[in-house]
Amino acid sequence: MTASLHYLYDPLCGWCYGAAPGLRALTKAEGLPPLTLHPTGLFAGRGARPMDRHFAAYAWSNDQRIAALTGQIFSEAYRSGPLASFDRPFDSTAATRALTAVHRVAPAREAEALAAIQSARFVDGRDVTDPAVLADILSALGLGEAAGFAADPTLDALVERRAAEGRALLAEARGNGVPTLALRTAEGLTALSSEPLYRNPESLFSTLRRIADGAVLSSL
Repeated sequence: MTASLHYLYDPLCGWCYGAAPGLRALTKAEGLPPLTLHPTGLFAGRGARPMDRHFAAYAWSNDQRIAALTGQIFSEAYRSGPLASFDRPFDSTAATRALTAVHRVAPAREAEALAAIQSARFVDGRDVTDPAVLADILSALGLGEAAGFAADPTLDALVERRAAEGRALLAEARGNGVPTLALRTAEGLTALSSEPLYRNPESLFSTLRRIADGAVLSSL
């Protein structure tokens, strides 16, 4: 059985944004098992919630921990924009939909689109719960076809299916929330430590390369 990697995420997750440099390194590294991204819908649908002062303060405090660990920027534009927009919900539905459109049209660029959406929110302070903002982000990446497809009702079933698959993989791997990087081998699906995604992804690559070459899952 060929080994494969699975990255489980939500586009509004601050820890997923913290892991963005690690994910970028993972997508560019050579000799690794093939990687597939899976949104889990953690903050979509029933997982969405109103944005209020209490939740904004909690999120900002958590974001500062992520920034200290990873060096990722959580800007004042984000704090005074999305975190202070109490008329907008904390809801990843639209962003998950946009990324599913990218997955359908240009699957190899999903990680790139995810990073652009994360940067738009956490650095530029843009409202990525707004489909028009998301369409602009995708168009700027040259993903105009995906931007148009995101508004197509025929995408509904794929959005729901991908989120269900993501949740099922998270449960199978016994992952502790998102982000979770999981490795599937003949021995099953195993959640890997997220630590290398935040600090030193290169430390993970040599082991993954051995597995891709047929080694057993003994050193993870």
